[in-house]
Amino acid sequence: MKLILGSGSPRRKELLAQLGLVPDEIRSPDVDEDPRSGELPRDYCARIARDKAAALDVADDEVIICADTTVALGRRILGKPEDASEAVCFLGLMSGRRHRVITAVAVKTPQRIWEKDVVTSVRMKRLSDPEINSYIASGDWQGKAGGYAIQGPAGAFIPWISGSYSAVMGLPVSETAQLLVAAGYPLYQSQ
Repeated sequence: MKLILGSGSPRRKELLAQLGLVPDEIRSPDVDEDPRSGELPRDYCARIARDKAAALDVADDEVIICADTTVALGRRILGKPEDASEAVCFLGLMSGRRHRVITAVAVKTPQRIWEKDVVTSVRMKRLSDPEINSYIASGDWQGKAGGYAIQGPAGAFIPWISGSYSAVMGLPVSETAQLLVAAGYPLYQSQ
């Protein structure tokens, strides 16, 4: 059975490697990631992961993994910042507060889609202007939900999480393994 990663994210590829998995192919789906009016963060994230999986064709001998990660501050969705000023705004909103990082995973075979979302609570320390400015200058915020990556320099801003560290990075390893097994992928069979 071939494993297809429905994401161009290098972090998701690295996290699959923790399970000893190397995708046979990478296919990046093209879906509209704009939130719908009034859509709650957890519903939004699950819908995007499901839409990504639905957008990709799957052969009889393939299993596809798609995921989406979003940052939620209350009911507000903090997606990928469009520019540095929006990233500064996001960091300012999260500074000294808790937020949630939601990662939804969808595993697809020709027969069906299995889904799971994981919610992790994250506390960001109160950030000074020099900390924010230095982080923005690093460019690490680009392409990251909420404008930061816990596995990069912004890890210094996060004194506490409750939940899955790998989900905050972009793919909950334990839950992904469970979904693959449910889909019939031979994850734990001896070679």
